[in-house]
Amino acid sequence: MNLPSTILEQAVEQLATLPGVGKRSALRHALFLMKEDELKVRDFAEAVLRLKTHLHRCRHCHNVSDTEVCPICASDKRQRGIVCVVENVQDVMALENTQQYRGLYHVLGGVISPIDGIGVNDLEIASLLRRVQTADPAPVEEVILALPTTMEGDTTGYYLHRQLLPLGVKVTTLARGVAVGDSLEYADEITLGRSIAHRIPFEG
Repeated sequence: MNLPSTILEQAVEQLATLPGVGKRSALRHALFLMKEDELKVRDFAEAVLRLKTHLHRCRHCHNVSDTEVCPICASDKRQRGIVCVVENVQDVMALENTQQYRGLYHVLGGVISPIDGIGVNDLEIASLLRRVQTADPAPVEEVILALPTTMEGDTTGYYLHRQLLPLGVKVTTLARGVAVGDSLEYADEITLGRSIAHRIPFEG
């Protein structure tokens, strides 16, 4: 793509690094920003920069937060003995939108996928086991495995089940209202809500 400006070209290249944004879309976004008021563009740039410089990962559950401990982990209105294990932050948002779950979370940051080079040590698995063993921030009675219904999600679930069983904690999983092969973030709220409300023991 031949552009008349090096500055414009650099902006397009950066915008095109975003997921789902091709060069043509990036050019449209760049031209739109160019026409916007300078203050609006500055606010936009500063908001994006704050994502990197000011956003935290909760030290308990690894959800995103403005503070060291996220509002969910800090709340005294949650069922602190139940921890729902999810693949990513989007899954926390999806489950919260159902308004059916009142426990805590643990974000793994992915699932075991050898083909993608993602192993046990690349995920927040050790911190989950440590959380159960040390009862920090609270004693854990039940761990819900709310992982994708894919081969990678099932592999991760089986591994976690084997690691958690000796710790004497109850391990459950979502009822299969979520279609096989689906991610939680794409499930509708009613289906997802019923799946967690009617969770079943995990069969390893």
